[in-house]
Amino acid sequence: MKCPKCKKELSEKIKIGDVKIDRCAKCGGLWFEKNELRLAKDKEAPEARWLDIEIKDKSLNWFHFDLWKDKVKFKAKKGIKYCPVDEMPLYQINYGDTPVEIDVCGICSGIWLDKGEFEKIIDYVKNKAEYEILHNYIKNLAQETKEIFFGPESVKSEVSDLLMLIKLFKYKLMAQHPELVRLISMLPR
Repeated sequence: MKCPKCKKELSEKIKIGDVKIDRCAKCGGLWFEKNELRLAKDKEAPEARWLDIEIKDKSLNWFHFDLWKDKVKFKAKKGIKYCPVDEMPLYQINYGDTPVEIDVCGICSGIWLDKGEFEKIIDYVKNKAEYEILHNYIKNLAQETKEIFFGPESVKSEVSDLLMLIKLFKYKLMAQHPELVRLISMLPR
């Protein structure tokens, strides 16, 4: 496989958790095969594992990204880089509300990240998950419950996402409102 950016062989493999990712030795870019970005994100930011990063868009065959729910903001354009697997043009998509532009293959669902973009995505996902827990908890709880039956991941994975969301909310509540937690703990059982 050749690097989409500098056309050199993708000769290095790195591990993030159990996920083996191809890396270009020259430019430091990363190639994630289908679902590998989600799995790597879940290892690097387990508290944000419930925030999915996949897309459904007819122009890109199949994807499902919770971060692009606003179809007005979602824009995919053909880029100048080519998929190392299919040798077809990659689509450029802004990752959620960030200026990070990822390159996505509409055929194999692979994702190319330039050097440093994975770290920016992890920072964004952690901040987004924290915001969503505090400001849209009920909506996210309903969405995660629905995904147990209709989600893109396995039932076990979706249940884990839901439990993580509940656990994080509990910790946020305890940290921000210790007096409320103390009152609840004093109630008779």
